[in-house]
Amino acid sequence: MAATGIASWQPQEEGLKEICRLLEQQISLSSSADKSQIWQQLQQYSQFPDFNNYLVFILARAEGKSVEIRQASGLLLKNNLRTAYKLMPPAHQQYIKSELLPSLGAADKHIRSTVGTIVTVIVQIGGLLGWPELLQALVNCLDSNDLNHMEGAMDALSKISEDIPQVLDLDVPGLAERPINIFLPRLFQFFQSPHASLRKLSLGSVNQYIMLMPSALYTSMDKYLQGLFILANDPTAEVRKLVCSAFVQLIEVHPSFLEPHLKNVIEYMLQVNKDSDDEVALEACEFWSAYCDAQLPSENLREYLPRLIPILLSNMVYADDDESLLDAEEDGSLPDRDQDLKPRFHTSRFHGSEDAEDDDDDSFNVWNLRKCSAAALDVLSNVFGDEILPTLMPIIQAKLSASGDEAWKDREAAVLALGAIGEGCINGLYPHLSEIVSFLIPLLDDKFPLIRSISCWTLSRFSKYIVQDSGHQKGYEQFDTALMGLLRRILDTNKRVQEAACSAFATLEEEAAEELVPRLEVILQHLMCAFGKYQRRNLRIVYDAIGTLADAVGGELNQPVYLEILMPPLIAKWQQLSNSDKDLFPLLECFTSIAQALGTGFSQFAQPVFQRCMDIIQTQQLAKVDPVSVGVQYDKEFIVCSLDLLSGLTEGLGSGIESLVAQSNLRDLLLQCCMDAASDVRQSAFALVGDLSRVCPVHLHPRLSEFLDIAAKQLNTPKLKETISVANNACWAIGELAIKVRQEISPVVMTVISCLVPILQHAEELNKSLIENSAITLGRLAWVCPDLVSPHMEHFMQSWCIALSMIRDDIEKEDAFRGLCAMVRANPSGALSSLVFMCKAIASWHEIKSEDLHNEVCQVLHGYKQMLKNGAWDQCMSALEPPVKDKLSKYQV
Repeated sequence: MAATGIASWQPQEEGLKEICRLLEQQISLSSSADKSQIWQQLQQYSQFPDFNNYLVFILARAEGKSVEIRQASGLLLKNNLRTAYKLMPPAHQQYIKSELLPSLGAADKHIRSTVGTIVTVIVQIGGLLGWPELLQALVNCLDSNDLNHMEGAMDALSKISEDIPQVLDLDVPGLAERPINIFLPRLFQFFQSPHASLRKLSLGSVNQYIMLMPSALYTSMDKYLQGLFILANDPTAEVRKLVCSAFVQLIEVHPSFLEPHLKNVIEYMLQVNKDSDDEVALEACEFWSAYCDAQLPSENLREYLPRLIPILLSNMVYADDDESLLDAEEDGSLPDRDQDLKPRFHTSRFHGSEDAEDDDDDSFNVWNLRKCSAAALDVLSNVFGDEILPTLMPIIQAKLSASGDEAWKDREAAVLALGAIGEGCINGLYPHLSEIVSFLIPLLDDKFPLIRSISCWTLSRFSKYIVQDSGHQKGYEQFDTALMGLLRRILDTNKRVQEAACSAFATLEEEAAEELVPRLEVILQHLMCAFGKYQRRNLRIVYDAIGTLADAVGGELNQPVYLEILMPPLIAKWQQLSNSDKDLFPLLECFTSIAQALGTGFSQFAQPVFQRCMDIIQTQQLAKVDPVSVGVQYDKEFIVCSLDLLSGLTEGLGSGIESLVAQSNLRDLLLQCCMDAASDVRQSAFALVGDLSRVCPVHLHPRLSEFLDIAAKQLNTPKLKETISVANNACWAIGELAIKVRQEISPVVMTVISCLVPILQHAEELNKSLIENSAITLGRLAWVCPDLVSPHMEHFMQSWCIALSMIRDDIEKEDAFRGLCAMVRANPSGALSSLVFMCKAIASWHEIKSEDLHNEVCQVLHGYKQMLKNGAWDQCMSALEPPVKDKLSKYQV
């Protein structure tokens, strides 16, 4: 019946001409016609129910039209189908599908490729069930021996395998076996095709199934590996690259398959790691890190190290077309273009024990053979340690001693290699540290900028050990030379060197901390001089170095002589930037660190900084609703950075911030931020709620119940794992509020407890910080409202005590144990079944500094000892490990 519907649809000549005319205008670059106008007209035509039939007709049948117009028609069809396919009349769906199938084998490659893309979209939307004829059509094309048909079907299959591989590994009613079982043997056959395009598409398609590993591939693994070895020396580089990629993925996901062939695979990888095609060599180079990460026995690789290491080192030399070579010529006085600025990511404030991963500054740069080889050497040095030095050091020394300008890239690669092994081989290098440093220092003044910049990085890789050694005279001189050497480079005229020097210096600052104090004045003079001369992109790194310095030396910065160097340029910049200028972000972050370091010393700068944060948050809240009348585009990052700076101010000034808060509408703004749709805004908002609770809870008081309700909601969400940092900060803030407002927290206590208990019971699935904060907040609630919490003790004592025993000694842990003692007094029998866990939690204290808490804990233990008669107490004690019993002896039980 459908067939008559299809046959009866014919395009109207007029409509066809009109659509072709619009498509032609749309793709012609010279056309003066307004693109948006054409777009609008095409959108209007989309309202006609058979518009998409016209598009498929033009793609499939408009032989007289240019390939570009037919392709444009197909791409428009693809985009329309994403939204419209499900809503189309079945007869139109059928017409489109029936026109696509014969075009799989179209004479023109571009038409075939566009058809493959549309086929994939339809399968994505309707599945294979919705198009039973497709599988047969693909099989017929693959078996046809006609190159166009084979390529067209292969192109469609490769796109399906890439975008929705799982659909081929499902049962299809009416088929004896899954589609993947039908296609795999044909794909393997194409591995041996004389046509490179078919070899490439078939291998690429099979590779997509390594992660999924359907049983069809699992059972024909020998055939697949055989095929890979046949293709290993394929004349086409793209095929060799796919062979490498297959071995890399297999070693990551199913190393056991490669184990019997490991020697051959490693031999092959060594060979292609030197491939004349850089992309093949890069793919091969990924194998070494993947091998080490797969935790396969390292001895299998050991015998190959003498051959592998020289290959990695020769690949670490800059390629002639490396874009860094061009960048390296850039003069520091040239202003940055907008596209030179990396996207920047501010990490919202986080209250807890887990440091975020260090974000590698290279994430924005292009990954290439040089970087991959250095990363592989780094991984190998961590696995094999000093074993690699006998092979490696002679090559490094030979490259370093290569003289003459033309050998600079070899010298540079040798310095990179030294930095790459700086962690893994430190035991072997440590005795020679002073030689290495004395060698690197002069390179900081090399005439080639890329040698100067890599020497900064390599020096920073050893900074931990340079600082460790600074306790004696010779070591201190070495530390001072390195410090002054990096400061000199911070004032380099070359942008690449400035960037490397600033980043290296920030690393040294973190390691050195208070060791920097004697040199503070010189450091500040250099940093502020750089601040005056850097262009926008590198300015961000100076801000980071200043912020890191403040974190490292803390209150030592609070001297008039230092503040006179540091603050005027920052304040001038602060006044120069508008409230909607994104260059404000790093400055806000920098001020956050300074405010925390100076403490009350920041008071003299606090008022304008506080007011500006308030203005920025208010402007952004308005811009969110009505950007036009505010004249600013909404960007939540402004709110996040401002909230974090207010937290820094609160932490630094302590109760000194109270007068500023009192005269502002911070409370209402903050409440709005706690309800924001964006999780990073909520995260920073709850951090500020917690910080304000500590120093001036009275100003949150008028809207206390609202703050508590919203905070509790963050803990009770089905998407807890996605917003774990928000939950973490909200949880901490509730605890901070509880110990300040005491009984007034009682209305939300049970709601919060009912959220905290499941978190503690699923501790292994969640992050460490949330568990710690949950345990502390539960304890604080129990401390202020023991009568409410203690009746429910047996539900959570065990998991709570396990969490408490993981927390390091500090004031927050003291509060939690005050809660424990208060509950036990209120309901002693509630902890009986978890007594062993409670004893372990008590034993986790190194030392309870608070005398009254120590005494309370003693009373709790003695209370149970008296309560448990007939050897029950001794039985409990015998269940404890000896170190736990030793710790408990402090409490005289």
